[in-house]
Amino acid sequence: MSHETAPPSMLPGVLSREQLLARIADPAHPLITEMPSVHDQVQPNGVDLTLQSISRHHGPGSIGDSNTDRQLPELEEIPFDTDDWVTLAPGIYHIVYNEIVDIPVDLMALGRPRSSLARSGVAIHTAVWDAGYRGRSTSLMSVLNPDGFRVQRNARVMQLVFFSLAAETAAGYSGTYQHENAPR
Repeated sequence: MSHETAPPSMLPGVLSREQLLARIADPAHPLITEMPSVHDQVQPNGVDLTLQSISRHHGPGSIGDSNTDRQLPELEEIPFDTDDWVTLAPGIYHIVYNEIVDIPVDLMALGRPRSSLARSGVAIHTAVWDAGYRGRSTSLMSVLNPDGFRVQRNARVMQLVFFSLAAETAAGYSGTYQHENAPR
């Protein structure tokens, strides 16, 4: 079926709130689990991911032409205070989300920081969430504001936008980070 004759519901594109809610509620293959508040997190065009933990990087990282040449920096988790807040100085941080994402082979996703972070001088840098990926993902948070940034545990910090593929991929993601930070 060509795109010119396909009904709009059959065209690849961004999943709507209604499509996201249906896929999250699917008992056979929920798109996202361990969400603190489905009601607050599902947006018109994506799902807000929430902050589980923050760490500092220590030491260098490296990447070569094979996975055996990959070395990640050590991480030192930063504790939240008794009210579940942390104050971050300018710099880079490793963040982990609460949610476990389980992307079927007919979708992929891109993450974007919530606009309030950008307005506060903070950026989140992400990779592509490939079709077939499953895990509790991580990202790089850059605090660029010279006065720092305060953030609370479980704050909604990044929106994951899901795209339907024109056709299912034959082989989904099977890389090093498959099932990261999540039970199999």
